[in-house]
Amino acid sequence: MTALTSYKSKSPVLFIAFNRPDTTLRVFEKIREAKPSKLYFACDGARKNKIEDIELCKETRDIIRYVDWDCELKALYQEKNLGCKYAVSSAITWFFEHEEEGIILEDDCLPSNDFFRFCDIMLDKYRNDTRIRHITGCNLQYGKKWGPASYYFSNNVHVWGWACWKRVWIDYDVELSKYQQEEVEEQFSKIFNEPLLVESWKDIFQKLKRNEIDTWDYQLGITNFFNNGLGIIPNVNMISNIGFRADGTHTFTETDPNSNIPHQKLPDVILHPKYILPEKKADIFTWNNDFDIEGRQKSQLKRQGKLINKFKKWFR
Repeated sequence: MTALTSYKSKSPVLFIAFNRPDTTLRVFEKIREAKPSKLYFACDGARKNKIEDIELCKETRDIIRYVDWDCELKALYQEKNLGCKYAVSSAITWFFEHEEEGIILEDDCLPSNDFFRFCDIMLDKYRNDTRIRHITGCNLQYGKKWGPASYYFSNNVHVWGWACWKRVWIDYDVELSKYQQEEVEEQFSKIFNEPLLVESWKDIFQKLKRNEIDTWDYQLGITNFFNNGLGIIPNVNMISNIGFRADGTHTFTETDPNSNIPHQKLPDVILHPKYILPEKKADIFTWNNDFDIEGRQKSQLKRQGKLINKFKKWFR
């Protein structure tokens, strides 16, 4: 689509930023192109030990002055730095206190214009289908398409440009307070057949409980697992993460294969899947990349081989 024929978002948009005015401006320009009638802008506060944050946060917040379309604008500016875990999760809670559904973008998630059209269609189609809990615009399958439809279903949750409903966020708990450490290994083993995946997610859960990871999104994924929920992933990529650099919170390596993945064109006519079932092979591909399952399996086999050789020598 050219700028003259750009799709206009029907859904409200929450835009979350912090201290990167350059990436924030690039994402804002794509929001500006989509012209949502409601825009929520949330920014975390400057860190105490980072004097440069004061000016960077100010520059980031000033970008909102470029809103030049007919738009209901709300802003949430934190006076103190809450960090990724609480700044992002509280901003989303604030958003869903006002809206029943909507689109969420962070300052490093550069959307294509097609992303807004895709979210509008999916939010409408699955509004009352409680099996579906999440819609994403990013595809991390590196060109592999799953099925003939325009999207597929997944047990994974990707938050680089996404959308959902208030009915889903109501279940969210940043502290995962209703889930206990002694229970989750058994529950993860019901979800994953691979013991290394059970071990990986149990470790993440424990670190979250100990406040060793400053993040909010693992909690959303775990909540989705424990509610047996499905997410929607497009068969083309519509989000490019432009935040892989030294000042990123969790994304530092510019050579990461998930950095700056190009946008792909969404078909004009959306073809819906016949079966509402997760593409397990697609999920396994993602989990293998995230947790290096194949590499760890090989290391285990090597260790087992060495132990067997030691036993053989001992028995000799």
